[in-house]
Amino acid sequence: MLLTKEELQERLIALHQASLELVKDVSLETLLRRIAAIACQQAGARYAAVGVFDEDGRLKHFIPIGMSEEEVKRIAHPPQGLGLLGALIKSRDPIRLPDLTQDPQSVGFPPHHPPMKSFLGVPIRVGETQLGQIYLTDKIDRAEFSADDEQIIQMLASYAAVAIQNARLYEHLRQRDRMLTRRNEDLALLNNIASTLTSSLDLDEILNRTLAAVMNYMRVEAGEIFLLEEDGQTLRLVLHRGQAAEAFWTRNRVRIGEGMIGLVAQSGESLLSSDLSQDSRFLRSAVIQAGFRQIACIPLKSSKHLVGVLSVATRRQTPFEERDIQLLTALGNWAGLAIENARLHQNARRLAVLEERERIGMDLHDGIIQSIYGVGLALEQVLHMMDEEPAQAQLRLRGAINDLNQVIRDIRSYILDLRPRQMTSENLIDGLQRLAAEFRANTSASITVNGSRTKLNGLPSSHSMALFHICQEALANVAKHAAARHVAVNVWTTDERVIMEVRDDGRGFEPETVNRALGHGLTNMQVRARTVGGEVDITSAPGEGTTVLAWVPRSASR
Repeated sequence: MLLTKEELQERLIALHQASLELVKDVSLETLLRRIAAIACQQAGARYAAVGVFDEDGRLKHFIPIGMSEEEVKRIAHPPQGLGLLGALIKSRDPIRLPDLTQDPQSVGFPPHHPPMKSFLGVPIRVGETQLGQIYLTDKIDRAEFSADDEQIIQMLASYAAVAIQNARLYEHLRQRDRMLTRRNEDLALLNNIASTLTSSLDLDEILNRTLAAVMNYMRVEAGEIFLLEEDGQTLRLVLHRGQAAEAFWTRNRVRIGEGMIGLVAQSGESLLSSDLSQDSRFLRSAVIQAGFRQIACIPLKSSKHLVGVLSVATRRQTPFEERDIQLLTALGNWAGLAIENARLHQNARRLAVLEERERIGMDLHDGIIQSIYGVGLALEQVLHMMDEEPAQAQLRLRGAINDLNQVIRDIRSYILDLRPRQMTSENLIDGLQRLAAEFRANTSASITVNGSRTKLNGLPSSHSMALFHICQEALANVAKHAAARHVAVNVWTTDERVIMEVRDDGRGFEPETVNRALGHGLTNMQVRARTVGGEVDITSAPGEGTTVLAWVPRSASR
């Protein structure tokens, strides 16, 4: 029975109003249910359904109308795209049948499916692409669906195609928004970790702030960090944050390859466990008893070398996402590098302490000890002069007392700033002249100092101090070992260097025995010269005296 013009116009107006409501829906499932309801109403059908395909052409959504939830649940399985539904998928045109059970393409209904007779199926298409289908069965008060019903549902299918595309686009935008939001969170975490790793060289601070940032990002209840010990075979738990600390500390050391922590350290790859109670690799039963279900373990690396293992644990059942693990793996590499830098900084500080101790010992040897040794030589001479030259001995004794007072002042100065003040304001030549006077007063050898004060103007004080101590050490060695009659100290300059020569005519020595002959003296000379960019060369032979040649740059190195 054909519709009158007024009835068709009325249905078109109703369809148009319904279609306007469709575009307001942005939830795909709600939209499909509304399309099915409109189709059922417009065609006067007892049952309706809308099916939508995924990108691969498989039926992804199927929304039925007209059956209760209990009836739907009793049906053995949802439509599988066979029979008439499969034929409609391949067709560009609608399929309208008075009795679908009599059609040769029909494959029947699954168990518990209600009986249906009349059928109208219309594809939902956009261009050459079929998005889904509208199915109608059992025309109410009529034996079958009419051509007008088919035309109305085709128009509805056109509206539905636009609405489905809009819903998919909206869902796609929502997914992109969620992805961008998550990426912003990722970038915020990366920025936070980067700030942490670059703002401190304190190992404890790096570990605490890194683990806290990771736990906040992952929204987990507990986290821990194991670090590799110096033996390269043992991992030690150094930090735990969060809940059930006593459960995690029940096992605070593991060997490489032992348990999940050891396996991560051995392979250098992340490990996940979504059910700790069934995972034989997890060794701490107390953690399972505390209710934890999942754990993620990430290696901490510096370059390709393992530094430790970071793990986070949770009681929730929702599995960790792969992208979270990828991000944490990258963070593990950053954190490993920061931990290694912090350790290197600690080692550098320890080395600096050792170097400072060595410098203190060298300063004591070159300064105060040498001065005391000079006083000792003077007192030995006084001892021999007491009977024959008492007046001269008395003068020497007063000189020794003055020298001891100077040593006391030097020690006090050294205690205050750990540096003997023997050349605070002197020119290098003046300092060498003072050393020569002390040498002359305490030995029987003669000594001369040659050099121009003006040519040494602008020489850095550190370079002057280095040459001063080298000369002091050389004169002390002459007094101890050389039995020389004359010593010459000569200083001259070039455009780039200041050169000092200390030459004596004493007994000399074999160069091979220089370390035994001079003890720490030669080492101290070399260290002092090289510290300011210079060098020391010593030549000697038995019976031919010794020459110490030292040079330093005219200016401080840049």
